[in-house]
Amino acid sequence: MKLILVLIVAMLSGCAVQIGEGSVVRPDRAGDVRPAARVGDGGGAYKLAPLTLAADDAQLNGVSASAAGGGANPLTVLYFGGNGFHLDEHGDHVLAAVGPCRADVVMIDYRGYGRSTGVPTIATMKADALREFDLVNAQAPGRVIVHGQSLGSFIAAYVAQQRPAVRGLILESTTTNARDWANNMLPWYAWPFVRVEVGESLKGIDNVAAASGFAGPALVLEGSDDKVTPPRLARQVYDALPTQSKRMVMVPDAGHNDVLSSAAVRPAYCEFVQQLASK
Repeated sequence: MKLILVLIVAMLSGCAVQIGEGSVVRPDRAGDVRPAARVGDGGGAYKLAPLTLAADDAQLNGVSASAAGGGANPLTVLYFGGNGFHLDEHGDHVLAAVGPCRADVVMIDYRGYGRSTGVPTIATMKADALREFDLVNAQAPGRVIVHGQSLGSFIAAYVAQQRPAVRGLILESTTTNARDWANNMLPWYAWPFVRVEVGESLKGIDNVAAASGFAGPALVLEGSDDKVTPPRLARQVYDALPTQSKRMVMVPDAGHNDVLSSAAVRPAYCEFVQQLASK
């Protein structure tokens, strides 16, 4: 909503709109009130253990969730949430969706969010993600799937591009790059009046390029009614994946944040996990 208001003002004044990190990375602020509940309070099929990782001047905190009935050597899903993701607020939602697929799950709050300290930037989030993957992969070598939603899809695709050991890639509610995202948020009637300029730190974020650099199995999940990262842009990311072992699931009537909870996703998600587990 903040971005839309900025765009409207820019349209009226006939100027350029600068899209910087603050438009896509919005950490917790002093005084923000988060729900008192913690991930796992609602029970479920997972056994949770705290996980801590030191990263420069930050401490990254999360959980490692072991699936009941996952077998002796289950796959692990390393999950990267969207910009508003908080482990204790949204983690149970992820566990409920992945649980039936009998995979372990690791979720870590971004620095500056939830349980983690520090100040996030695009560069530090990418570096943190590689550290997290390396930690998880050391415990389950070659058996880690990276899953990213929205902002997290850029992080997950970057990890998959940089780490050949990634077993599989899941991109949920994804898009191509910051410029396309910003232009999509711009009302059509503003096109003749507003020029979108992307900050330097965002120019290097390109999911099409990242996807084209990952040759492993991939699953793309997209809501048919997603107005934030629309299907036409998610399709471009899917088309860039060079592997023949890929699938795109278009979830009917789903928007940007309710894809994973759809009953239409579970069969495809579990099939993807189980196929990778059997290899």
